[in-house]
Amino acid sequence: MAFGVVIVDDNPLFLETARDLLEREGLRVVGLAATAAQALQRTAEHRPDIVLVDISLGDESGFDVARRLAEHDRSGGTAVILISTHSEADFADLIAESPAAGFLSKEDLSAHAIRRIVDGGEPGAPPGARRP
Repeated sequence: MAFGVVIVDDNPLFLETARDLLEREGLRVVGLAATAAQALQRTAEHRPDIVLVDISLGDESGFDVARRLAEHDRSGGTAVILISTHSEADFADLIAESPAAGFLSKEDLSAHAIRRIVDGGEPGAPPGARRP
């Protein structure tokens, strides 16, 4: 079964492009959001396996959104992946301190890269599972 994904980004063109790419690669994009409030609403409505959150959401912080999503995810079944046009090294400390399962640069975004993060590199692992 394909992972359900919510994409959170304040750039409408990126939202559409990412949705098209991920759906072509076999994921189900169940929601799009441009703000923290929309992200929380879409996640509560659709209960996705994965939420992709842009680090920079206009005046909002993607790190704050990731924390709020983790606080609202009582079951622990939703993996948050931070995304950005910046490199991981630019935010390494903040990424490490966040509850996110991982980070992807927008140019590396793909269903394969997402699966690698949520599966911990192991086929069949539940979302959010990591290798020891």
